[in-house]
Amino acid sequence: MSVTTSLLQVVDDVAARFGLLNRPLDAAALLTDAQNRTGLSDFGNEPFLDPLRRFLEASTRESALTVVGRIATRWDVTRFLSNLLVLREAEARDPGIQHERIDRPIFITGLPRSGTTFLHRLMMHDPATRAPLVWQTIFPYPKASPARSAAQVQRQLRSFERLAPEFRALHPLDATSPQECSEITAHVFRSLRFDTNYDIPSYRAWLDADEGRQLPAFRFHKRFLQHLQHQSFVANGRWVLKCPEHVFALNAIREVYPDARIVFVHRDPVKVLLSVAKLTEVLRRPFSRAVDPLEIGRQESARWLDGTRRMMAAGDDIGLPEPICHVHYLDLVSDPLATVEGVYQHFGMTLPETASAGIQAYVAAKPNGGYGPRDYHFEDHGLSAEAETEKFRPYLLKFGITPEARPGQRRRTAAPRQTETVGRP
Repeated sequence: MSVTTSLLQVVDDVAARFGLLNRPLDAAALLTDAQNRTGLSDFGNEPFLDPLRRFLEASTRESALTVVGRIATRWDVTRFLSNLLVLREAEARDPGIQHERIDRPIFITGLPRSGTTFLHRLMMHDPATRAPLVWQTIFPYPKASPARSAAQVQRQLRSFERLAPEFRALHPLDATSPQECSEITAHVFRSLRFDTNYDIPSYRAWLDADEGRQLPAFRFHKRFLQHLQHQSFVANGRWVLKCPEHVFALNAIREVYPDARIVFVHRDPVKVLLSVAKLTEVLRRPFSRAVDPLEIGRQESARWLDGTRRMMAAGDDIGLPEPICHVHYLDLVSDPLATVEGVYQHFGMTLPETASAGIQAYVAAKPNGGYGPRDYHFEDHGLSAEAETEKFRPYLLKFGITPEARPGQRRRTAAPRQTETVGRP
């Protein structure tokens, strides 16, 4: 245990003794904080109040917040609310923002830890593509210059890494990295990003109970992209977006983006579960006094079993103009350039030579995508390789996914292929 962790534990013990950690976080007070911070008052018509209250109640009642967790939650919520005010004020000044066209965006999704981030970053080497960057999702209208805003976010990331030193090896992230869409939908408090950082089963159950609750999130998602695009329009720019939780919102994506293009990235779910459970544990520890690795294992297994079933139900077609593009993790890591070229060919596009050169240089510089060494064990999160393999077998068979070597196991033979894959012979 580090000195910082020990000191924070003492602070938590004292705060808990005086009953400071169980006090509810008040939505009205946070709304006022955001208004005072920005000098603005109009939040617009986004339906965010009910999910905000549900999240605050769940986080304080169920998540055993630490002192750091309470401070971070207040900061996070105030930031989201402040951005809602700023976006609304920008639209009042320039109504043309809401007429920005978001044409044929590409959504990369699949199981977490399956290579979606790697593919996303590779595709960003095409100068005709764009993605929301980490610093832009925090400061969509920066008060300072973009460079200074990015530098501020970089310092914030490094501060978090001091609280969670394992984070960077598990998920290397910088202020100028492409960001997941869950950070955008979190602005209206309809995002699984909260479920990753907090153990909040009531909020999660509420969000899961009705898939229609994702629709306001993606209407806001489009609105957010319109603001970013309006500020830095690039001719023929193509949005490439990424988030594993998109598998739970395919219908909402289709309704908001009727010309969207979807990419599923497939990987052995059993290999994925060990990695995502560890990442969830690392993310929760600074915020919660009660992190249960075994419960996290159960939660992630159930969550992503549901995710695989949704991908299976979608198959190749969810009613969009173009069929879903399927990418396999092992293809992606063995031949990244050919895999990206395959995605472009699937959608009738051509990868520019400059992008090919950029991809090759990136892979040469970061052959493992910037990730550190990892050592996972099934028993750490109460999972069994055999039981999980059996649960996910229909998904493995449906998409012809090659099971990867388990810890202490030899690599198995490939499952029979039943769908066309990108990047395979």
